[in-house]
Amino acid sequence: MGAYAAAIALAPGLPTKALLCVPLILIPIVWRLLRTPTAWLALFLGCALLTPPLPIALGDSGPHAAIAVAGAGLFIGLLRLGEWRFQPDALALSLIALWSIFACSIAMAAFYSGIAIAAGSLARVLLFGISIYVFLYVRDGPGRLTMRASLKGIRWLFWGGALSALYACVDFYFQFSPPAGYEQQFVWLESGVYRRAQGFFYEASTLGNLCAFFLEMAAVALLLRRPVSRLALFLGAAPLAAALVLSFSRASLVNLAVALLALGWLRRDRIRWRRMVAGVAVFGMGAGITLWGAFPVFARAAWLRVSAAFEYFSESPNAVLSGRIDAWRTLGGYLIANPWRAMLGVGYKTLPYSDFIGTKAVGDNTYLTLLAETGIAGLLAVVAVNVAILTCTYRAARSSDSVRSFTGAWMFCFWAGQSVQMLSADLLTYWRVLPVYFFVLALAARNRA
Repeated sequence: MGAYAAAIALAPGLPTKALLCVPLILIPIVWRLLRTPTAWLALFLGCALLTPPLPIALGDSGPHAAIAVAGAGLFIGLLRLGEWRFQPDALALSLIALWSIFACSIAMAAFYSGIAIAAGSLARVLLFGISIYVFLYVRDGPGRLTMRASLKGIRWLFWGGALSALYACVDFYFQFSPPAGYEQQFVWLESGVYRRAQGFFYEASTLGNLCAFFLEMAAVALLLRRPVSRLALFLGAAPLAAALVLSFSRASLVNLAVALLALGWLRRDRIRWRRMVAGVAVFGMGAGITLWGAFPVFARAAWLRVSAAFEYFSESPNAVLSGRIDAWRTLGGYLIANPWRAMLGVGYKTLPYSDFIGTKAVGDNTYLTLLAETGIAGLLAVVAVNVAILTCTYRAARSSDSVRSFTGAWMFCFWAGQSVQMLSADLLTYWRVLPVYFFVLALAARNRA
C-alpha cells in the first residue's frame, strides 16, 4: 500500500494520479457489493433515480450507469444461486411469460425490419428484464429483506424520489443543458419556449409517472402505518407535486386520480372522510399556493392545459390527446388491413424506428402497441400481468403483516392507475423507474412465515 501511495505521489500530472486512484475507490465498492446481497440493489436504484445518462451518442439518450450496476447484480445473483427459492405463482409466471414473448418477437423484428432495428429491440427487451429480475431477486432470491430493512428501503426510496423531483423543479427553473439525448417536449409561452420538467429522465412522462407513484405512497401512508413521519411526508410530497405539475403530464394526473379513487374504495371502512377531505384540501391549497408563488406563469399554463382538456375534448379529442387518436387509427387501420400480423406481431419496439407498416408510429397505448408488435400473445400476457399484480396486491393489502399491508395497498392503488394510464403511454418502456415499482411489488408479494 505504501509503495502504491508513493507511485501515485511520483506520477506525473493530475490525470495520471487520478487514474491510479481509481482502483483504490473501486476495490472497496466491489468488495461491498460482493459481501452484501442488497448493496448492488441500493446502488442500482439510486443510480436510476438520481443520475442522468452518460453524454455518449448511443441509443436515444445515451448509456446509463445503472445498466452496469444491473449487470453486477446479475453476476451476484449467479454467485448466490443456492439462496434462491423460486415461487412459480401466477404473478411470477405471467411476468416471465411476458418477457419471453418480447424476446421471441425479436425474430419478427429481424425479419420485417432488419438486424439493426432488431438489435435495438433486443436491448429494450433486456432493459425490461431488469425490472423482472429485481422483483424475483427481492421476493425469491438473496435480496429478501426483513421487516426493518423493508421499511428502511421504503424510506430511502421515498427520499430518492423526492430528491429526483426537487432536481427536476430546479432544472425546469434554470433550464440546464441536458447532458445527453432527451425527448423534445416543450411549453410555448409568451415569455419563451421552455423544456418541460424532465429531471434526470429522458422524457417528462417518466418523471410524472414517478411523482404520481410516490404521491400515492404518501396518500396511503396517511391512512396506514407510516414508514416515514407525517412531516417528512409533506416535505417530500411538496417537490413531488410541483414536479408532477411542471412535467405537464396529464396522463400521470389521471393515474393519481384513479389511484386515489382505488384507495378510497380499498379503505372505505377505515377512512374518516371529513378528516381526509380537510387534510387533502389543506395540502392541496398549500401546494397550489407554493407552486403559484414560485412558478406563476407555468402554474397558470399547467392549469390551462388541464382545463382545456375537459373543455375541448368533445370538440377536438385528437388535439387534446396530442395526436394520439391519429396514431391509434394508423395502427388500427394496419391491423384491420393485415389481420394475420396480429397473430405474431412485427417485433417488440420496432414501430417507432421502422417504416414497415408504411410509416413510423408511436402508439402511445401499451395494449394496442403490444398487439401490433408482439401479437395476440403479447396483449393477453400484459393483461394477465395486470390482473396478477392487482390480485396479489389486493390480497397483500388485507394482510396482517404491516409491511405487506402497506406496500400491497400502495401498489394496488398505483397499478390501478397504471392500468388506465397504459391507454395513453407505453409504460413498460420506463425501464429506469419500473424497477422501483417492482421492488415495492416484491415486498408486497413476498410470503412471510
